[in-house]
Amino acid sequence: MTAPVFVVETERIAAAAPGTLVRLDGPEGRHAAAVKRLGAGEAVTLADGLGLGVDGTVAEVHGKDAIDVAVAAVRREERPAPRIVVVQALPKGDRGELAVETMTEVGVDAVIPWSASRCITQWKGERGAKALAKWRATAREAGKQSRRLRFPEVGEPMTTRQLLPVLEGAAFAAVLHEEGAEPLALAALPGSGDVVLVVGPEGGVSPEELAAFAEAGAKPYRLGSSVLRTSTAGVAAGALLLGRTGRWS
Repeated sequence: MTAPVFVVETERIAAAAPGTLVRLDGPEGRHAAAVKRLGAGEAVTLADGLGLGVDGTVAEVHGKDAIDVAVAAVRREERPAPRIVVVQALPKGDRGELAVETMTEVGVDAVIPWSASRCITQWKGERGAKALAKWRATAREAGKQSRRLRFPEVGEPMTTRQLLPVLEGAAFAAVLHEEGAEPLALAALPGSGDVVLVVGPEGGVSPEELAAFAEAGAKPYRLGSSVLRTSTAGVAAGALLLGRTGRWS
């Protein structure tokens, strides 16, 4: 079984070297000591969520508040190429967190919340800030659960107009759409840069949005013969591309 991952500041990991100790305290230290009840000699991985981490073992437990980790190795997870970015339309209820969780688990690199015209849910004011915080917390926890050193970035929510420069700057951009003439499984993919996938809301991407995205370089592609929900389309497409680009090999 792989070692559990806990998050620490970059500065602590950057100063670590094999044979040194790193203190894990705060909420993560309490979780390790009081919830996970880790004991001396158990394997642990510490990560900053930005690609830097250390593998080691618990050297000492300080009550219920902290542990010291004896560093065995320092690892760096390089920036992936190509980078998989999913533009996720805002779903109803907690389906947004489900989408972020599963996309993180398969290896998606960034998620951009999108306020599509047909979204029932709209993020505004304090409610929007809380929803965004939930998505980011979900990405962090799912990153730990899936043993990643580099967690996905969850960007600020965007409108359709704000998305256009993102699509124009992508190495490859696609809109997942059931009427796409070409399957995503056969699309020519780049070896570097950003691969951006647009996932529409349950009501679908509007004709006006499809036209704007096409002008920005994002054509519609179909994923398969079945129609997926907005909360599962991103993870299915992300997994397909991670396999096709060699990221899973």
